[in-house]
Amino acid sequence: MMKRHAFKFACSRMGFADFNCFLVDFETGSCLTSRNSDSKGLLRHQMNASAQRMCSTSCAKVPEDLPKDNPVSDMLLDSFGRLHTYLRISLTERCNLRCQYCMPADGVDLTPSPKILSQNEIVRLANLFVSSGVDKIRLTGGEPTIRKDIEDICLHLSNLNGLKTLAITTNGITLARKLPKLKECGLTSVNISLDTLVPAKFEFMTRRKGHQKVMESINAAIDLGYNPVKVNCVVMRGFNDDEICDFVELTRDKPINIRFIEFMPFDGNVWNVKKLVPYSEMLDRVVKWFPGLKRLQDHPTDTAKNFRVDEHAGVVSFITSMTEHFCAGCNRLRLLADGNFKVCLFGPSEVSLRDPLRQGANDHELREIIGSAVKRKKASHAGMFDIAKTANRPMIHIGG
Repeated sequence: MMKRHAFKFACSRMGFADFNCFLVDFETGSCLTSRNSDSKGLLRHQMNASAQRMCSTSCAKVPEDLPKDNPVSDMLLDSFGRLHTYLRISLTERCNLRCQYCMPADGVDLTPSPKILSQNEIVRLANLFVSSGVDKIRLTGGEPTIRKDIEDICLHLSNLNGLKTLAITTNGITLARKLPKLKECGLTSVNISLDTLVPAKFEFMTRRKGHQKVMESINAAIDLGYNPVKVNCVVMRGFNDDEICDFVELTRDKPINIRFIEFMPFDGNVWNVKKLVPYSEMLDRVVKWFPGLKRLQDHPTDTAKNFRVDEHAGVVSFITSMTEHFCAGCNRLRLLADGNFKVCLFGPSEVSLRDPLRQGANDHELREIIGSAVKRKKASHAGMFDIAKTANRPMIHIGG
């Protein structure tokens, strides 16, 4: 069978041709934890919070065959005492943008449709996680909004007893028209990826028009009451680092959380440390223009360092995966569109849940596979130079 390709393009001869980034919410990293009393207290707090029930606010009744409780399971606890209550589910490897910085220059092979998880398979696996203690799910891609059954998926997931947050990370191209229905079906949080406020830069990097549509989606999310609306911006030296303060300005009058993300290496994105703008440098730039910037209290599992400028409605955050990793508080797991399970964004190890599921594995057997993978999770991800040399899938395969 011939391989299909999402997109192929020749390397550009223009100045930005080798810039690479990801329009995604990079809330991950494998983790390093402490065995002190603080970490034990956090664990108890997480276990208690995860065990609480939540009334459904979606537009359908809870199916009778779903569990009525949300007990915390050992399946979610790794060998370093980290409790994983956050699952990111990639719905598709397809995307309606063709970003030079997301796909490898020679394109990316797509998993054949029959090997992509079906809606029923997604819901069944999600139910295993939620009934074991996961209380937050984020839908990613590719671009999750191009999946035709996304509303139904949201509806079923939001009805899982114990799920408190159902979020999405999207490029915003089609979000404005789909968001009202998605909200009815239980979507509680929105992250929109936008790396530049300059339409010409947007079109060059994505090889598509659509900057205005993304801005409309941000405003539509605000109008629908999402607070905050998170905007993910991967900062790249020489491309958009001159726009940092312009992004911060967006937080002045609107409940927007601008999230500046350090550029990370993945297969095919030609990562180079010279393109990386470290957190310390980004922070210095913001402080010079906005001296009223103040640090906020972060949650122990936050991937972001959070700030607010005096009298601004929104928040400014920095995700520092490369220069100051946050592995100690990591509570994230990933289910890829092809059914592979990944415990660390930067780790190459994956295990298939699709294959045993389709071979008739029962829930206990699937939990054993998941739990074993979680127990093998390493203390922390490697340094950025080692990550750059480690084989891993392109980001569009892994999911944002």
